[in-house]
Amino acid sequence: MSSSSLKDPPMVAYPKTIVSSVALIVGLAVFLVLCSLFMISQPIGSTVRGYFYNLDNSRQFDSVSRANKDSTKSNTLMSEGNEINSRDLKNRIADSGNSGSSMPGDSESVTNASRDVTHTRVSGESNSQQGVASIVSSSPTVSEIKETVDQPAAKNPLFPNVSEVVENDKPPLSHSPNNSSNQTGSIDAGCNLYHGKWVYDLAGPLYTNNSCPVITQMQNCQGNGRPDKEYENWRWKPAECELPRFDPKKFLELMRGKTLAFIGDSVARNQMESMLCILWQARNFQVEAPKNRGNKRMQRHYFKSTSTTIVRIWSSWLVKQTSESFDFAPAGVVKLHLDQPDWGFMEYIPTFDVIVLSSGHWFAKQSVYILNNEIVGGQLWWPDKSRQLKVNNIEAFEISVETIITAMATHPNYTGLTIVRSFSPDHYEGGAWNTGGSCTGKIKPLLDGELVENGFTNIMHEKQVAGFNRGIKKKNNQSKLRLMDITEAFGYRHDGHPGPYRNPNPNKVTKRGPDGRPPPQDCLHWCMPGPVDTWNELVGEIVRRELEGSQSFRL
Repeated sequence: MSSSSLKDPPMVAYPKTIVSSVALIVGLAVFLVLCSLFMISQPIGSTVRGYFYNLDNSRQFDSVSRANKDSTKSNTLMSEGNEINSRDLKNRIADSGNSGSSMPGDSESVTNASRDVTHTRVSGESNSQQGVASIVSSSPTVSEIKETVDQPAAKNPLFPNVSEVVENDKPPLSHSPNNSSNQTGSIDAGCNLYHGKWVYDLAGPLYTNNSCPVITQMQNCQGNGRPDKEYENWRWKPAECELPRFDPKKFLELMRGKTLAFIGDSVARNQMESMLCILWQARNFQVEAPKNRGNKRMQRHYFKSTSTTIVRIWSSWLVKQTSESFDFAPAGVVKLHLDQPDWGFMEYIPTFDVIVLSSGHWFAKQSVYILNNEIVGGQLWWPDKSRQLKVNNIEAFEISVETIITAMATHPNYTGLTIVRSFSPDHYEGGAWNTGGSCTGKIKPLLDGELVENGFTNIMHEKQVAGFNRGIKKKNNQSKLRLMDITEAFGYRHDGHPGPYRNPNPNKVTKRGPDGRPPPQDCLHWCMPGPVDTWNELVGEIVRRELEGSQSFRL
């Protein structure tokens, strides 16, 4: 065997090549992983996370910002608003109304509320208040809701004997039938607020009778011993959107430096006290209790922190009234000059930014009607049967509405917003207030199909709408007028009145006697808290739309 055959065979080169390749691939993989982690941890990470997890938060934030465009504009104005005077803001209100927004009464049609009433309990939605979570909803359990509602009341340092409701940390419950409510906190500006239904709200009322010290005793139903409370928990749900739960702090900010006036009869007082009770809860947000700076004729409650004033002026008919003898009407009988507004409050209206008008029920009381300096009719008074009665109380109401609306729409120095709350239905069944009418034992809203038409309410509402529409056709100033049409919706709320629970007397009669006659009761005014609070949620939404400059809505 030769020596060459004893030599080792030559080394093959390709195994080294494989090892090198594997090492290179592993190194590259490590490099890519490190780079990916670095990119995710940096500000551009939202784009990378969108690639890996199919979630682009920046787009979601952009969506929220677009959805909240009107709210953002409002907040910007508020941040600059300390330097903006009242006249500038009033001009903005007028400008927004003249740039394409539709007004109630621009046409003769008025949209009525739906007669649907829903009595099913729907679990609400809880929205986070920070970041992307604000557009994600979750449904709280009934036990969670009960813990919130049953939370013990806190003591009010200003009123040691008055307990105060602790504010709920969670946002208000939503009761949208398809669970698709707007998650941004505002509602569709095109929503019809008066077409909808009553839904049960597990969140409960906006305040309690113990957390508000300004409730007239006759409307303090719980304080007067009413045994049921379910009537406090029904909220109005527009069919096309959510009516936001009233936020007292936001409303005071919206009304910073402004005055809201309730003008009218005792139902206007009912609504004004409801508004004060709601705003009183803002003290949970370091807003002080309002100070009453008014008198018997004009009450003025002032919130110093936002320079907001809530005013109430008594005016039974909203038109001029006198008591002196006139023609064949003797002294002592009230004379209504149907073609003249009540000058007792007209002198103040240039100083008001928002006015809520209430009238109608006093036209059932005794009075003489004067038109063009001539006696044309009367209510519960017409001694000379040989004279022709030209105007009855229903026609007088229509004329009075046209008169006051014309006065507001043509006042040269008034640039504010006037909200006319439509006729508030009463629920005296089996008679009138003084002839055995009753609403005793009503504990929940009427169901669809249960509503009994009230002929007087219907015709008063019809005449009010007609007078309103004629009045706004004469508008020649920079003010705005809106009809808040609550009549049909509140026809279902026979459960919301004090009934026999008008005073705290423990010995009062609350049941029918042996002869079947009901005890004296109030089926006209509204319990507090109760359905009347919905009026102010509607007022809050109307004001928000106006002051935030919504351009496309119908009322």
